[in-house]
Amino acid sequence: MRPLTAQDPVSVGGHRLLARIGAGGMGVVYLARSKGGALAALKVIRAEHAADPGFRARFRREAQAAARVDGRWTAPVTAADPEAAEPWIATAFVPGPSLAETVAGYGPLPPRTVLALGARLAEALAAVHTAGLVHRDIKPGNVLLALDGPRLIDFGIARVGGATALTATDVVIGTPGYLAPEQARARDEEVGPPSDVFALGCVLAYAATGRPPFGGGTVPAVIFRTVHEEPRLDGITEDGLRNLVARCLAKDPAARPTVPELRAALGDFCTDDWLPPTLPAVIAERSAEVLRLPEPERPTTPETPVDEPPAPSRRRLLVLGGTAAVMLTVGGSTAAWLTGRGNSPSAAPSRPRRTVAVQADLSGSGKELGASVEHGVRLAVEQHNARADRPFDLALTVLDDAGDAGRAKEAARRLVADGRVCAVIGPTSDTTALAAADQYKAALLPMVTAWAGSDSLYAAVDMKNSTSSVFQLRPSDTAIDTPLVRYLTSVRPARRTFLVEDQAARDYSWLIAQNLAANPPSNGTIVRHQVAATADFGPAVTAAIAARAQAVVYCGSSSRRAASCARALRAAGFTGTPAATEAVLTPEFLRAAGPAAEGWVFSATFVDPSRLAPAAAFVRSFKKRYGVQSVGRGAAEGYDALGLVAHALGLVAHALASPGTGPVDRSNLTHRLRAVSYRGITRTFAFRNRAAEVDEEPGLFLWRVEHGTPIFLGQYQEAKV
Repeated sequence: MRPLTAQDPVSVGGHRLLARIGAGGMGVVYLARSKGGALAALKVIRAEHAADPGFRARFRREAQAAARVDGRWTAPVTAADPEAAEPWIATAFVPGPSLAETVAGYGPLPPRTVLALGARLAEALAAVHTAGLVHRDIKPGNVLLALDGPRLIDFGIARVGGATALTATDVVIGTPGYLAPEQARARDEEVGPPSDVFALGCVLAYAATGRPPFGGGTVPAVIFRTVHEEPRLDGITEDGLRNLVARCLAKDPAARPTVPELRAALGDFCTDDWLPPTLPAVIAERSAEVLRLPEPERPTTPETPVDEPPAPSRRRLLVLGGTAAVMLTVGGSTAAWLTGRGNSPSAAPSRPRRTVAVQADLSGSGKELGASVEHGVRLAVEQHNARADRPFDLALTVLDDAGDAGRAKEAARRLVADGRVCAVIGPTSDTTALAAADQYKAALLPMVTAWAGSDSLYAAVDMKNSTSSVFQLRPSDTAIDTPLVRYLTSVRPARRTFLVEDQAARDYSWLIAQNLAANPPSNGTIVRHQVAATADFGPAVTAAIAARAQAVVYCGSSSRRAASCARALRAAGFTGTPAATEAVLTPEFLRAAGPAAEGWVFSATFVDPSRLAPAAAFVRSFKKRYGVQSVGRGAAEGYDALGLVAHALGLVAHALASPGTGPVDRSNLTHRLRAVSYRGITRTFAFRNRAAEVDEEPGLFLWRVEHGTPIFLGQYQEAKV
């Protein structure tokens, strides 16, 4: 949740607004409290959509239908006003985490829980279909987990064309990976209850395995597999559940079970004991946090036109310590307009303003990284605008894509359409970067990401193309094994290396193992051993010991499964070097592995700025600015990304005799970025052959767990124990 902004109303329809849950192109979702004290998720539709008579008529009709949904396992509509200037609808608020959050944080659910989940979601679907609605967007993010059972949210409110529910925080034509083939083909006339059954099958497969049954990657690739290929269900260990999910995922809608048939096949469960042992405490704490939520203090900043920042009062300047900052919300995104130190805009020299955007996951599973990136960029903007010799002012706008591919595409569309935006920093994940890249590339709007490393992104945007405006500062996954080769060759040599290929991440694991096999550490021998997605690591460790391995490399991407591998190695008395890549280096790995994490070595593309001399001033400023004890992962890279863009903008300004106040030519900035060499606080950034492919070696690092804490060893070629 995020605080209310100055532009948010105090109340809507008698509901007191408490916080923002999410925002998108169609409207804003608030946490609200009714006059009777009940909490609600309240969606307010933007006025521009409500101005369409056809839209309002559909909203009125389908809000009335949704109000008739009477199911224990749905979040019921509690109030609505389709006639308001900005129509709104409120549903009961469920404080539990989503299925997506739960699986991302705690791993797949056991079969008993998945069966219980499916049984109650089938009952929820029956209630939705009885009301004459088709959900159309059943996905892990729309399933909330409560102590007594799941709740299905966002059912069938005001579709626009073929779009999904308006009660979601954004509008997409379904969610790739959870679309029925008839939806993926955009055959709206064929979409009906069987389509929801297909989507529910996808959700159950995700809950049981931790991955969607048709894989990830680009949207076209996922849709192609959904329409033409069989689902991957090998991770579902219970035969009856696997067979039932396979029936739900039949390509032909007529071959899928009906909702009543599905409900009968799933059986019953006890609502008092349906969750794994670790989750009730998480859900209870989430509920307690919401109940402790105080009444919000209203922001006092007035709504201000975007291109006319206000002149702050003397008192305001003193409060801000000499740097004036006005926060406002424009089109659902947060923007910060920053002026020079100690001067009002009217007294400052006339300078052009250059707008840079951040697109990040600020509310999804990657919100910690997204917040760190935003903080690093914001600090860099403030420091730039405090310089007396700056040739231009920087303005910052921020869009939250929640880590969702559909929202990422919509964010990219909005930023491309905003002529003031000259560069975008982000997105912060492979999924969102892949979803947004084509739009940025087509518009020649520079997209600078230091957090997406999938080789698919390199392939999708053709990094060697000299016209590409997508700049991937993070080395790709194809290079992530390089630091491990160096460590096992020069730092702690290993002549015999054992590779554990985890089929839970088949493609990624194969890539890492293939690269290590092609370039063996110490020019020694390699043994490759595959572990099934649901198997334990005991046999693999036994084989490693038998092979007299001096190093064992876990090649997968699951922190939880890597921790299992670590525990098995420790139990077997392995004394060599255990290693993995940065995908595994998470708090979850450290918690789950416990003492077995000791000595593990990781290759990574991010730094600990507190151990870099050039970053000392940044670390001090960051801690003071945000009142924290340490700098989060991604902040230093965000700071450098902004510095790189600002440096290139300075070169553009220098090349023009009169820079003017109009928008920057995006293609010119792209050209400058390709030609630049920029020394940041984390490393030097340069691009090969004037293309968008970054020089990777300076951005590859080593970490080692010592006394339970990951220690940054530095750039891989310079690292020592």
